[in-house]
Amino acid sequence: MKVLIIEDDQFHSTYLHEALADALPEVTEIFQAENGAVGEEAARQGEIEAIVMDLQMERRNGIEAARTIWAERPQTRILFWSNYADEAYLRGIAQIVPEDSAYGYVLKTATRDRLRLSLRAVLVQGQIMVDREIHRLQKRSTSLRTRLDDSEFAVLIDLALGLQDKLIAERRGMSLRTVQNRLLSLYEKLGVEAELDVYLTLNKRVRALNRALVTRTINIETLDAEQRELESWISERR
Repeated sequence: MKVLIIEDDQFHSTYLHEALADALPEVTEIFQAENGAVGEEAARQGEIEAIVMDLQMERRNGIEAARTIWAERPQTRILFWSNYADEAYLRGIAQIVPEDSAYGYVLKTATRDRLRLSLRAVLVQGQIMVDREIHRLQKRSTSLRTRLDDSEFAVLIDLALGLQDKLIAERRGMSLRTVQNRLLSLYEKLGVEAELDVYLTLNKRVRALNRALVTRTINIETLDAEQRELESWISERR
């Protein structure tokens, strides 16, 4: 089995290399790439079967790299690992993973035994495995009542990118009324409406973005990637 490590931190890359060698005797070769862009090319040239990849990297993050890799080789098994249990990352993975692909998501703070279990479950056994610690952290920060659905999250992303309602509607294939309803729902779920009862002069759109960043419903890496998607959409629109 050929495995590729995509990690921009040398310490973590070495740690993963040792963990792979220890946990997976099936591995015949281990390749390394320092970011998502280099990782995409390495996966392409090396005909890689399995990947362990950081989510937060400069130039090209893990979600973007995985999208390209899965588009070309949908059977590739990918274990993501990160310092953060961000909702934005889980949503990003869910949107791009091919139907029959195996993937996992584990925190860098996981024990060596937990990492070993995740490596075997995803890369060898082809299971889908999200670390229970990630679910625990997410449950602490949100509830079913306040969790955003996919359409609300899409509107939140476009709001964060600076789009006005009419352009959001065009980009997302929604009516203007639907966009406005999604915004109202966003304000309620992110706690903006409650704030306005006390501070009547607050800008709802700015406060919604603030709350989304504070709660890590969205993050900077996701916005960077979405900005590139927006630029591509604007170019096609012209």
